[in-house]
Amino acid sequence: MKFELQHTDPRSQARAGLITTAHGQIETPIFMPVGTLGSVKGVHLYELKDDIEAQIILGNTYHLYLRPGLEVLERAGGLHKFNGFDRPMLTDSGGFQVFSLSGIRKLREEGAEFRSHIDGSKHFFTPEKVMDIERVIGADIMMAFDECPPGNSDYAYAKKSLGLTHRWLDRCITRFNETEPKYGYQQSLFPIVQGCVYPDLRRQSAEFVASKECDGNAIGGLAVGEPTEKMYEMIEVVNEILPTDKPRYLMGVGTPVNILEGIERGVDMFDCVMPTRNGRNAMLFTKDGIMNMRNKKWEMDFSPIEADGASRVDTLYTKAYLRHLFHAQELLAMQIASIHNLAFYLWLVGEARRHIIAGDFSTWKATMVKRLSTRL
Repeated sequence: MKFELQHTDPRSQARAGLITTAHGQIETPIFMPVGTLGSVKGVHLYELKDDIEAQIILGNTYHLYLRPGLEVLERAGGLHKFNGFDRPMLTDSGGFQVFSLSGIRKLREEGAEFRSHIDGSKHFFTPEKVMDIERVIGADIMMAFDECPPGNSDYAYAKKSLGLTHRWLDRCITRFNETEPKYGYQQSLFPIVQGCVYPDLRRQSAEFVASKECDGNAIGGLAVGEPTEKMYEMIEVVNEILPTDKPRYLMGVGTPVNILEGIERGVDMFDCVMPTRNGRNAMLFTKDGIMNMRNKKWEMDFSPIEADGASRVDTLYTKAYLRHLFHAQELLAMQIASIHNLAFYLWLVGEARRHIIAGDFSTWKATMVKRLSTRL
C-alpha cells in the first residue's frame, strides 16, 4: 500500500491524500460504508459503486468468521470475489464485537474466549488466529486485534488494557510477517491506538504504534461513551505523534459534524453504521440539516428529498412519498434512506477534500457545522 500526502490546510491539520491499494485508489479524507457481513445493509452492489461512489467498504472479522465461515470465503477466493466488490476493502479485527459481549466472553493473556451471539457456540480468538482469519477474508487493509475498553474505564483498567493491546499488537505483527496473502495481492496491517480518555496513555500508545512503522495507523476506543470534547482532545493528542506520511483512521466515528471535526484534526479515514442505521429509522442527513421523515410536516411536501442531493434517489422521490413509505413500513423506505445518507457522507468528505485543496477548508467547515446541526 502507498500513501501520498497531497495537500494540507494552512489553518488546521486537515489533509488531502491518496491511498493506492491492489484494488484501486482511495482519495482522502474518505468515509467507508460498513458492510459487516459482506453487505452494506439495504444497498445493491451497483448502487454502492455507481450511485454512492464508495471507494472502499468494511467487512467485520467476527461476523464473517461466524457466517458464512472461513471455508466458504476461502473457496470463493476471498471476500472480494464472494460479494463482487472489486474496490478496496478493510476488515476490522473483531475486537470491538468480542469485547462488547462482556457477559459471554473471558479475557486472558493468550486471547479472548467468547460465545457466538448466533448459537452460543464457544470460540477463542488469539492475535495469531485473527491474522489468519483476516488473511482468508482477504481485505486490502487488516486491523490488529486489540481490546477496546469502555469509555468510562478507570485509569488502572485502561492502563492494564493498553499493555495487553500492545503485547497483542507485537504478536499480530509477528504473525502477519510470517504469513503470506492467499489471493495474489498484498495486504496491509494497521495497528490501533488505545488508552481510553487518558492523555498520557494515548501518547504512550501512539508512540508505541508509530514505532512499528506499519502502512497506516488507527485510533480506536473513542465514541464509546466519553464526552464529545474529550474525543476531540484525544484525537489531537494522538495525531501530534502519529506519522504524517501514513494514513490515520478514526474507527467507528460518527456524525457528519464529528467527521468534519476529525478531518480538521488530521484524520484521513472514517467509518460508522450511522448513515444506514439512522436511515433505516427515518433520519436523513442533508446539506441543510437533519430530517425525520416520519414527521407530519412532510406529509404534503412534494418537493424532492434533496433538490441538489448527492444521489439519484434524492430527485427521484419526494419527501411526501418517502414519509408515506416509512409509515407504511415499506422496505423501500429504508433502502432509499440508506442510499441517500451514504451518498451524503461521501459527498461531505469529497467536499472537505476539495476545500482542503482550495485552501479554504476552515472557513467552509465552520459554515457547514452550523448547517449540519440544524433540525429541519
